[in-house]
Amino acid sequence: MTPVEIVQAQFDAYNDRDADRLASFYADDCVIADMSGTVTLQGVAAIHDRFRKTFADNPQNRAWSVNRIAVGNIVVDHEKGERSPGGDSFGIVAVYTIADGKVARLTMGR
Repeated sequence: MTPVEIVQAQFDAYNDRDADRLASFYADDCVIADMSGTVTLQGVAAIHDRFRKTFADNPQNRAWSVNRIAVGNIVVDHEKGERSPGGDSFGIVAVYTIADGKVARLTMGR
């Protein structure tokens, strides 16, 4: 899979609220960080647990990519999301770094 296909596949799993499938696209030692570089989650097990809780707490949660660019193994998304249809929406910038066919790092912020 290309880096864009990997990001899209994990995005599709996110929208299906499938934490198992979503986690399968992340490296075992993946890091999720905020834009200042502070690590907020580390390791695929922590990522899986976080998204499983997010999906349980927000069963109608969904997100979409407003704009996506890719250069080599880096994919940058402007993403929007909402916890329920017609509910409050939020936007983030997400920078995915792909290595060995998995998301190795996700840096995001509002």
